[in-house]
Amino acid sequence: MSMYGRDPWGGPLEISNADSATDDDRSRNLDLDRAALSTSSRPLDETQQSWLLAGPGDQGKKKKKYVDLGCLIVSRKLFIWTVGTIVATAALAGFITLIVKTVPRHHHPKPPPDNYTLALHKALMFFNAQRSGRLPKHNNVSWRGNSGMKDGISDTSYGRSLVGGFYDAGDAIKFNFPASFAMTMLSWSVIEYSAKYEAAGELNHVKEIIKWGTDYLLKTFNNSADTIDRIAAQVGVGDTSGGTTPNDHYCWMRPEDIDYPRPVYVCHSCSDLAAEMAAALAAASIVFKDNKAYSQKLVHGAATVWKFAREQRGRYSPQGSDPSLFYNSTSYWDEFVWGGAWMYLATGNSSYLYLSTHPTLAKHAGAFWGGPDYGVFSWDNKLIGAQVLLSRLRLFLSPGYPYEEILRTFHNQTSIVMCSYLPIFTSFNRTKGGLIELNHGRPQPLQYVVSAAFLAAVYSDYLDAADTPGWYCGPNFYSTGVLRNFAQTQIDYVLGKNPRKMSYVVGFGNRYPKHVHHRAASIPKNGVKYSCKGGWKWRDTKKPNPHTIVGAMVAGPDRRDGFRDVRTNYNYTEPTLAGNAGLVAALVALSGEKSGVDKNTIFSAVPPMFPTPPPPPAPWKP
Repeated sequence: MSMYGRDPWGGPLEISNADSATDDDRSRNLDLDRAALSTSSRPLDETQQSWLLAGPGDQGKKKKKYVDLGCLIVSRKLFIWTVGTIVATAALAGFITLIVKTVPRHHHPKPPPDNYTLALHKALMFFNAQRSGRLPKHNNVSWRGNSGMKDGISDTSYGRSLVGGFYDAGDAIKFNFPASFAMTMLSWSVIEYSAKYEAAGELNHVKEIIKWGTDYLLKTFNNSADTIDRIAAQVGVGDTSGGTTPNDHYCWMRPEDIDYPRPVYVCHSCSDLAAEMAAALAAASIVFKDNKAYSQKLVHGAATVWKFAREQRGRYSPQGSDPSLFYNSTSYWDEFVWGGAWMYLATGNSSYLYLSTHPTLAKHAGAFWGGPDYGVFSWDNKLIGAQVLLSRLRLFLSPGYPYEEILRTFHNQTSIVMCSYLPIFTSFNRTKGGLIELNHGRPQPLQYVVSAAFLAAVYSDYLDAADTPGWYCGPNFYSTGVLRNFAQTQIDYVLGKNPRKMSYVVGFGNRYPKHVHHRAASIPKNGVKYSCKGGWKWRDTKKPNPHTIVGAMVAGPDRRDGFRDVRTNYNYTEPTLAGNAGLVAALVALSGEKSGVDKNTIFSAVPPMFPTPPPPPAPWKP
């Protein structure tokens, strides 16, 4: 006898009594059959199928060969091997960690700072020694105090506060023209090398120095207005041709003790000064871009003085004026190219770029005529600085028409100037000790040398960042390393690698000038107030200065590498703001690892070069 039931997989399910099953077994088999029938309406998963298809004898074997993990069945051997491997790996990792933590560590000390970084710390201190006004508590120059606290107000014809800023050199005059250039240079160096400043621990310090300068520049005109008609160009007088009238050159006094009148020189048409001030404020606005309110204040002030520069044409130092005796400006066209470039970088307004790349402006600035001072970067001649800056724009952004033609010209001229710095060319003579004579043997050479060293270093970094291995001088190709080597050899000369084995940066090295032409450093802070002429004994003494004006780069040696450490000879021993700003810029460019420039920060305000494409037209409708 047999029973036939419905097979859930489509065939008959036969239950035969030919086997030896008992009645209870048959009952269980029938129950099983009913369960199978009840599942005929839904598909079974693979586990169920394998269980049902296996015979009773196979069940024990499966349990031995596989491990049921609930949603997954795996081979028992594979499971054991996997778990064992994980446990062994964890044990090994723990053992290694234990060894690493218990073995004593040997920390390799950081390499000592290079000479450029060491000199950078000192060169920045010079600006602390030159501060006028109410000094911050952390100024760190013990022999300096508050001074010039009545500047501007004491001149009744001016009558507004001009407290603050920096004294220019060894005197107590505030010349805004070279001071503005110094702030532009410092800002440019921060924009390019902020990471190097931070690595040296000097980023906050240099930004504080820049702000001290720009805060003062904002005081010299009505910075809240859109249109102005005057700028305070200078505080103090240096002309001694008038006899014995006390002033900042006739009197030898500590700035803290000054009691003679300090008149304010105001200009009503000074395009060179105003355009340089615009450059300083615009460059600083990029440095302080994270301080939105202050950055916008700087941009507005820059736009105001720029408008004044363009509308009220004239030189700030006409013949016979006090500025013409000390910082005479030869023209304002180079400041238009330079200031326009910085205004564009600070605002992104293409009208500034259009102006600074206009061929007529370039022609007036001397871009096409050469001359003995072509390629000499200074407080008076900004053309090559502007050309390097605009070459950067071409290398990284390539703005194209209508700027490309003059940008290509500036780029080519930059290459020519860089060639002229190399020893193989004879555009400039060199001393026997290797110092390039950018001012053709005239006194006070170092300020020009350090500025050229900065341009060479920063331009070589531009080429490296643009994946350009070098540049051509005629048919010959020179690598960027050659240009950087020029910068290093010149700065090394300044720091002591010269025939006299003397560092021209005070406080750096073992041998440096001790009779610096500097009033405050040469008069002891002993509670005695020396009169105008009473301080002459400190000027004329052969004793070293009682105070070390750390970081001051003196005017430098003569064309025969000679140097006279004499206080009264300012052509050798006087430091200046503009000179030290170029030194700081060159030192930071050469310091530390060769990490190159910050490619993007300088373009933070510049919009994309090409406009976004217009939106697609609306769908066509019949």
